[in-house]
Amino acid sequence: MVIFTIPKIEHYLPKIEKTTVWSLLCFSFLLEMKGIVFTEFLQFVEDSHGYDVVDVVISYVDLPSEGAYTSVGSYPFEEMVTLLMQTSQQTQTSPSELLRLFGHHLFSVFLKAYPQFFEGVTSSFEILSTLESKIHPEVRKLYPDAELPTFEVGEMHDDQMILDYQSNRKMGDFALGLIEASMTHFKEDGNIDVEKLDQEGTNVRFNITKNA
Repeated sequence: MVIFTIPKIEHYLPKIEKTTVWSLLCFSFLLEMKGIVFTEFLQFVEDSHGYDVVDVVISYVDLPSEGAYTSVGSYPFEEMVTLLMQTSQQTQTSPSELLRLFGHHLFSVFLKAYPQFFEGVTSSFEILSTLESKIHPEVRKLYPDAELPTFEVGEMHDDQMILDYQSNRKMGDFALGLIEASMTHFKEDGNIDVEKLDQEGTNVRFNITKNA
């Protein structure tokens, strides 16, 4: 296993999406994130790349928590940025792609943890349209102080949905992964057009179109 040092952020910018890196760093010192996101991210890395990569990522970076996370704890968002960047370097995968794939992973976790939300549901649009009304309230029961993104349905038809995402954490790529995973689960084909509604990436619009 080759261990890489973490160069200054400027080293990454020509190689990966600048907006993704800066979007994450802008709020890294201001916000906390629930521990379940950390534990599932590390599980995602292990499932995708093996435990050796997880071991290197945790042991080689300076984390105040030392990588010892509990699902109900709260940890600085800065640590997630650190884990993401080191995982990106170890796997040669861009941060935005890691976040998108992590969205797929968390959808499968959610599916197993909350099967009741999928009972009688026949499409991705049905589940996506209940994020605010049914799913987030249940998450808040478990994690009352969790800072969740907001999802607003701007328009919905049988074959098209406009879904607006808003979060100070600016993880639109993660939201894209969730949407893709929901369509895969319901065996739907289609296209997802992503439009950033502001330069920072706190507001993102997903125009989802299903193929007939």
